[in-house]
Formats: sequence, structure tokens, C-alpha cells
Amino acid sequence: MLTPAVLRDHVPFLPPIRNTDKLLHSGEKTRGRLSQTSKIRPQTKGKEPESASQMEDDSKKYSLTKDEVALFRNSHKQSVCVAMLRQGLHRSFSELLGLTHRWNAVRDASERGSDIWEQQPLEEQDHKLDQLQLCLTRAEAAQRAGRYEEVYENQVALACYFVEPEDKWLAHHFYERSLLSAAMVTTDGGRREAEANSNMGHVCTERGQLERAQAHYEAFHHLTEGRGWEDEAGRTLHSRACQCLWRIYTLLADNMLENKDYQPAIQTLTKAFLLAKEGGDKAVEGKAAYRVGLAYQSVGDHETAETYLNLYMDISADLGDDESLGTAYKAVAKSLESEGKLGESVQYLEKFVEVSQDESLKHNLEEACMCLGVFFCSRGQYDRGCQHFQRAYEIAQNLHSVAVLQKAQVYLGTARACMMMSTYSSHVAQARHVHTCRLVAWKESRNDTFAQADGSRAEVMGKVPGSRR
Repeated sequence: MLTPAVLRDHVPFLPPIRNTDKLLHSGEKTRGRLSQTSKIRPQTKGKEPESASQMEDDSKKYSLTKDEVALFRNSHKQSVCVAMLRQGLHRSFSELLGLTHRWNAVRDASERGSDIWEQQPLEEQDHKLDQLQLCLTRAEAAQRAGRYEEVYENQVALACYFVEPEDKWLAHHFYERSLLSAAMVTTDGGRREAEANSNMGHVCTERGQLERAQAHYEAFHHLTEGRGWEDEAGRTLHSRACQCLWRIYTLLADNMLENKDYQPAIQTLTKAFLLAKEGGDKAVEGKAAYRVGLAYQSVGDHETAETYLNLYMDISADLGDDESLGTAYKAVAKSLESEGKLGESVQYLEKFVEVSQDESLKHNLEEACMCLGVFFCSRGQYDRGCQHFQRAYEIAQNLHSVAVLQKAQVYLGTARACMMMSTYSSHVAQARHVHTCRLVAWKESRNDTFAQADGSRAEVMGKVPGSRR
């Protein structure tokens, strides 16, 4: 028996599409992701794979060389050393390495907390390592080619490069090296050797090695004698050698004077004076003559001292140097005083005051007034001495020097006390009631009331007939 067919509701297999805009937007996102994936992953279908040469070019384009990797991996010092060794410049490498080890050894030998421990190590200062690499490699290449002029120039350039106080040892090192290189130069008549000796004289002077400095400056003087070589300023090297040798002789003489070796000091200063005269610089010649004069003063030979001091005075007058002229007047006055020529001595001290009136010479004027004050007080003329000390004190107040001001105060106070001493002593000797009252009043006020009291009492006594003082 057939059953009747049952009608069923139509159910769709997929859900109805109600928001077409969202569907389209999500489809675009999906296509975008697929397109990006297709760019990253090589397509296996429809396109040929990239060629091997193109892939190799891309790898070369984006890869780093071993040297570039080493720049980031190694220290700058190691990179510099490797570059030197690759060029075959073993001496430059050894010298650079020796300098860094020398710095480290000095630091290790120093106490913790000293100045060198606060400094940056040489091997960590890239700009200095670069300069050392540049000049050392140039110098070694020039040395191999026999061009010792270039070797010398590069070593001097390094010495001039290290100008900081903590790098002074490096400058000294390369000045020493340049002296050896200069001796190998045979094409300049010995000029570079002369300059190298001058530099080494300066190095030894900084180290306090005066005898070694003397030897180098004497070699400098000998090599420049009769030569017309000039420096950048147009000054002859021989004139500079004379001045350098004058300076070192003067320093040697100072040490002799400290040890009371007067005769060797006078001989050394006389040699310095002759060299200063040979150099042709009048100002230096005057200073050298002044030092010889002071040396003769120290041994009591004032006649010879005045000869050199008068020469210094004449040179200073010709140059119009009032400060040096005042110094000469003071020194001549001292010699004249020692000879007993007191009137002439005062005249020269007064000239010292006259030439020191300029505003820039106030320190000289204060010194001149002090000299006059000492001169008069030492001879019992305390009133005149006080006048000069008072002026010196007033000048010292504007010099902004505590030591000078205190010295003027002491001398002025001492002179005033000495000036009051005679009156004070007479009051103590008489010991009357009125004198005792004056002494007590003076002790309370510390003012010079003796002269005022004497004047007022004389006036009162003059008005009272028959009164006795």
C-alpha cells in the first residue's frame, strides 16, 4: 500500500549571505596575506626559481667581510696592530705595542688612586692609536727607502702631537728617536741634527737634567755657528741657540749660588753673558749683565758689580723698559750703600720711585717706597721712614696681595714705634705723675698723644706765671 508523500521544508546547505561588505573585506585581507606569502616563498608552480648566480649576488650584497666583522669583534688596538702586520711593518707594530706596555707598566707600578689611574689607557684612545699608526708606518716605509728626512719629520710630528701633560712622556720618546734619525740625514748640512739637539735640550731641562741639557744645547750652538738658518718666525737658529745656552748656564749658576759656590757661579754667569751678547738680543743681554752684577754683589765686589749693573741700566734705558730700569736703579743703590755712598744711594732710590709712576708699575712703586723707608729708618730718621712706609702701605692696599700688605703694615708699625721710642723712654725716665698719666693714657688708646700733650702743657704753662714744667 502506497503511503502518501510527506512534504519537507527546504533547508539550505550553506547559511544565507546577509552582509556582503564584511565578506568582501575579509576576502581582500586574505588575498593580501597570500600575496605577501607568495613574495616570501618561492612559487613552485607557474614560475621558474631564481638563478644560482642571482642568489649568490644577493648573498654577497648583504654579507660582511672578515675585516668588517673584525672591526666589531676586536678592539681598535688589535685592528691597528693587524693592519700593520699585514703591511709587513713589524717595527711599527713592535714600537706601538711597546708604548702601550710601557704605559701599563708605569700604571701598575703606581699606587692605586694616583693620577695615572684616573687617566684613560693609551690602548683605549682610538685617535692617538690612529695617529701613531699613521706616522709610524710612514716613518718605517721611509726608513726602508733610505729617506731619513721623512723619518725625522714623522717622528717630530708625533712629538708635537702629544702636547697634553699626561702625554709628555710620549713627546720625549719621539724627540729621542728623532735625534737618532737626524744624525742619519746627510743632505741638509746638519740642520735637522741641530734642531733635534735643541729639542732634546728642552726635554732634558723639563726632566731637570741640566748637565745633559747643557751638552745638547752646546751641540746645537756648535752646529748653527756660521749658518744662516732661520726658523718660521725669521729668527736665526744660532741666535736661538745662544739664548737657550744662556738660559741653561743661568740655571746651573743658580744651583751653584744655592750651594754657596760663588766663584764657579760667577764664571758660569759670565759665560752666559757672553752668549747673550753673541745672540744679539739686547733684552737678554741686559738680563745677563744684571745677573752677573748680582753675583759680584754677593761676594762684596761692588765695583765690578756696578760695571755690569750700569750696563743693564743703559740697555734698559735704550729699550724704554721702565720696569727693568727701576730694577737696575735698586741694585745700583744697594752697591752704593755698601760702599758708604749714602747720598748717591738715596738718589738712585728716588729715581726708582720716579720711573715707577705708571699704573702698571704700582708693585715697583711700592717696593721703591719700602726701600726708601728701610734706608731712612736704618739711620734713625724714623719720621722720613714713616712717610715712605705710609705711602707703601697705601699702594699695597690696591695690589690685592695679602703678603705685600702685611709686610707694609709691619714695617709701618715698627717705624712708628721706633719714632715714639725716644719720647716714651724720656717719660719712663722722669717718672713724674704727669708722665705716668700720659703713659697710662697711651697704653689705653695706643695713639701717639705724647707730642699733643707736650704741646698743650707748654701752652698752659705759658699762661700760668711762675709755673714750673
